[in-house]
Amino acid sequence: MQVEAKAPGEMPKPFYLQRRCAAVIASLAWSGLGVQLYFDIQEALIKNQPVAGRVIDFFSYFTIETNILIALVLTIFCTQPQAERFLTGTSFISALVVYIIVVGVVYELLLRHLWHPQGMQLLADIVLHDAVPFLYSLYWLMFISKGSLRWSDSAIWLLYPVVFFLYSMFRGVTFGIYPYPFINADQLGFERVFENALIFLAVFYGLGAGLTFLDHALGSDTRGRSGLGRAAEL
Repeated sequence: MQVEAKAPGEMPKPFYLQRRCAAVIASLAWSGLGVQLYFDIQEALIKNQPVAGRVIDFFSYFTIETNILIALVLTIFCTQPQAERFLTGTSFISALVVYIIVVGVVYELLLRHLWHPQGMQLLADIVLHDAVPFLYSLYWLMFISKGSLRWSDSAIWLLYPVVFFLYSMFRGVTFGIYPYPFINADQLGFERVFENALIFLAVFYGLGAGLTFLDHALGSDTRGRSGLGRAAEL
């Protein structure tokens, strides 16, 4: 069995590729977030609205929060790749795949037609709702080790959307501000909103279970190839 010699401190090429891909996706996410925040603040100033209120609104969208988490996770990996943190654990990284897929699909099916951004704002819109969901899912598929997810993870991952929903309902009841029309209790009524919430919860759980199944399948395949490779070398 031969082992390829590496210079001191040299890292495997796949690691460098992963780090570069993470840097690209993080840069895109931070840029999209920055551009969108800039336009939101600019609009508040033009309309003579409180900037603080508009900033709070900005950070109250599931899209924004999820993109921030992805950008943060990838930035941590790029700057401190060997650090053991909750945010860089396989379960959390995988949960973000579920969340960002929901972001992209829901926006495409239910929200894209509600507004028509132009110029740089359109570019930020594409980055946050299309590019990051696709690229981060591909990043998980290519680089994240498989076979470690538990079936209970898909239930644990529901905590974030549940907390987001409760927070959104609190803001809606208190200030009359709802981030999305399908949870606007003033227009739909609480019964319909809770029905929609249950549907979304089922979608999150189904995607989580599907991702866990894919993780197990790819993990088994990887272990099988590794076993064959070791047998061939002996």
